[in-house]
Amino acid sequence: MSESSADGLLIRRVRSGDLEALGELYERYKTPVYRTALAITRDEALAEDILQETFIRAYLHADKIDDTLPLMPWLYRVTVNLCYTWRSRIKRLWNTLQQTVDYMNSSARHPEAIAEEGEWKQIVQQVLDSLPVDHRTVIVLHYLEGLSLKEIAYITDVPEGTVKSRLHYARERVKKALLERQRSILPEVAYDFT
Repeated sequence: MSESSADGLLIRRVRSGDLEALGELYERYKTPVYRTALAITRDEALAEDILQETFIRAYLHADKIDDTLPLMPWLYRVTVNLCYTWRSRIKRLWNTLQQTVDYMNSSARHPEAIAEEGEWKQIVQQVLDSLPVDHRTVIVLHYLEGLSLKEIAYITDVPEGTVKSRLHYARERVKKALLERQRSILPEVAYDFT
C-alpha cells in the first residue's frame, strides 16, 4: 500500500472519530512537523505547541482533507500558517545552521578557533533573525525539509514565482551580510549559498 493510500485510509478513520488513527498519523509525521515549526520559530516550546495544534486541526478538519493525496503537504501548510501567526523574537539558533558551523570548523581547533566559532554562530543567528518570516520560511522548507519550489508554493499558498523570488532575496541578503562580517572574523572561510 502506498503512503498516500495509507494516509487516505487513516484520514477516513479519523473522520469517523477514530483517535487511534490520528495517533498513527501523529507518530508518522510528528518529526517533520516539529522540525519545520522549530526551524521557523526557533523556540522549542512554541514548536511543540504548533505540533500539537497541527494535529488538532487535522482531527477537526479531517472532512476537508483530500484523502486521495499525500497528507504531508497539507500538514506543512497548516504548520507554516501557524508559524506565521507568531511574531515574537527568535530564542534559539536554527538546527540547520549547526551543519553550516560544523562544516566551517576544522577537526583540530585552537582556542582562537573556538572563540571564532562562538562569534560566527552569533553572526549567523543575527543575520537569519533579520530575515522577514516569509523569507525564513522558504529557506527552512527548501534547505531543511528539501522541498521543491512547487511544494513550497502549495504550502505557503503563493505562486511559485513568489517562492523563487523570496528564496533568491533571502539567499542574497544572507550571503551579503555573511560576507561583510566574514571579512573581519573569518577571512579564510568562503561561504557559498548558490
